[in-house]
Amino acid sequence: MNGPELSVCLCAHSATGVPNTHGRMSGRRVGFWFSDKKRRRMNLDAFVQFCIDLTQPLGPQGPFDIIIHKLSDVIVEAEHNMTLLSFSLQSYVSAHPDTILLDPLPAMTQLLDRFASCQKMSQLNSSLRGDLQLHICKTRVAHGSYSHEMCLLFSAASLADIHPPCVLQSFVNHGAVLYKVYVVGDKHCCVERPSIKNFPSGPCDRKTIFFNSHQVSKPESNSDLTSLDEQMLGLALFGVDVIVNISTHTLTVIDINIFPGYEGMPQFFSSLLSHIQSVLDQHASAGSS
Repeated sequence: MNGPELSVCLCAHSATGVPNTHGRMSGRRVGFWFSDKKRRRMNLDAFVQFCIDLTQPLGPQGPFDIIIHKLSDVIVEAEHNMTLLSFSLQSYVSAHPDTILLDPLPAMTQLLDRFASCQKMSQLNSSLRGDLQLHICKTRVAHGSYSHEMCLLFSAASLADIHPPCVLQSFVNHGAVLYKVYVVGDKHCCVERPSIKNFPSGPCDRKTIFFNSHQVSKPESNSDLTSLDEQMLGLALFGVDVIVNISTHTLTVIDINIFPGYEGMPQFFSSLLSHIQSVLDQHASAGSS
């Protein structure tokens, strides 16, 4: 292993060991690959006994019908370059074309760059225009602890406070309410979270406000929302942050998250299992036609 933050495991088990699994999942092998931090956060410790060291050849550890992963931590640490671990996983999938990778590395990697994700969000949004001369500044890298450090800019003079490369988005007054939409294949769930308060319109001499988005939108801090195109994003396991403009009542997608924590989504694991079964069935059907 390579330390607590980059330590990852591939948890493999036969679907026959999963309670209440439909007969069509019988005998199919599913792999899970998460960082230790992600595994603890999502209560996946039960799979520790199945952990496989990815630094060892994957061939003898398989075969796998599908592998679910979140390699974004490793890729960000490598500054977007293909790491040895991600190369090993991609090489295995390339050598075993019947193994499905959920989600594909190229689709996941492009959303680690907020320049690219902003282009995706502009396609999702019917309108991305704010009603203020106020902007929120985010780091260009869209993953990792530092990516949650943001600031509010109230005038052109505030630009001196930021450190490029970064992304500026128009701030929209949204009643201090954020909606997190969690997506698992064709299922989704909306969870309401607290957000940033409203501000008066127009420029002002208020100083730049720096904050951490995780601290602002924690669940404990004191219905379809939008049509999401899985094909456009190339992902099946993702989340989006949505706000509602208090003046126009229009919806705006302000962030896209790769394999989020799914906090507050009921029956997440059953939804994930159902999606895995659906993906495998579609793959098998396509292979037999």
